[in-house]
Formats: sequence, structure tokens, C-alpha cells
Amino acid sequence: MGPNYFDLFEIPVQLKVDTAALSARFFALSRQFHPDYYAQAGPEEQAGALEQSAQLNKAWKTFNDPDATIKYVLQEKGLLEEEEKYELSPAFLMEVMDINEALMDLDGDAAGEQLLQQINELEKDIYAPVQTVVEQYREGITTREELLQVKEWYFQKKYLDRIRQQLKGMA
Repeated sequence: MGPNYFDLFEIPVQLKVDTAALSARFFALSRQFHPDYYAQAGPEEQAGALEQSAQLNKAWKTFNDPDATIKYVLQEKGLLEEEEKYELSPAFLMEVMDINEALMDLDGDAAGEQLLQQINELEKDIYAPVQTVVEQYREGITTREELLQVKEWYFQKKYLDRIRQQLKGMA
């Protein structure tokens, strides 16, 4: 396994990556590790360049998806397992129960718009307590407890995203 994605791009660990500022770095690294530049090299060097190129593309794809970036950092910190079955808090599940019921009883576009608005409001409410941590994460300063709050929000947001997808599918 090569360097972590942040080391690869030579940036500090963060939960919210500014990909616009990082794109020049991505293209420079893409050129540096492009397998075509290693056509005359030995098999070991070619394999290394191919691996670096693949790692770079995975990192770039992760950084371009805010949810994937958060998932990656939580996994790197040992706070999230691949395919983890996370138990959402009863308080959150009570809040979304009304949304789920409304989704089942949905009739007409106006009701769908109102439900979408309700989902968006809830998403804002659950983001507010973790916004500072997500936007201003500092390696070594942000605590494990703060990251666990981000994990809770991450799974709540994924849950709301699934409801939003269901709603889109009904439209």
C-alpha cells in the first residue's frame, strides 16, 4: 500500500478538500506517474508507476466526492469499517419517521416538494453541530470524539440521501 491520499498530494489531512485548488497538483502528478513515461523503464519501475497512477486516480476520485473523503478519513483513523452496519440514534430515527410516513403517503408533486424541503431542513440541522469540525479539521487537534460526531452525521446524511433518492424515483 502506497502513501495515504493526503501524503500523495502533499496536503494536510482534511475532511473537506478544495479540489479546485488541488487540480493543478493532480495534473502534474498524473504526468509524473503516467505509465507512458516509463515505457523504456524496467518491469519493476513500470509496475510502480502504474500503481502510483492508480493510487493517484483513486485519491482524486475520493477528494471529488465529499462523502467519500469523510469516509476515507474516518477509515484511516480506524473509526469506520468498510460496509459497517452503523446504528443510528433513536432520536434521529424518530425525526425521520414522519418523513418516511409522508414518503409512503405521497401524492402529487407539491407534496414531494414539501417533503424534499423537510429533508433539506433536517440535513441542515444535523450538519450544524459538526460543520466546524468538517470545514476546519486539524490533524492532532480535532479529537476522536469530534470525529465520532462526524461519523454519526455521515451515516445520518447517507440515510437522508437514500430517502431523497426514493423520492426522486417516485417523481
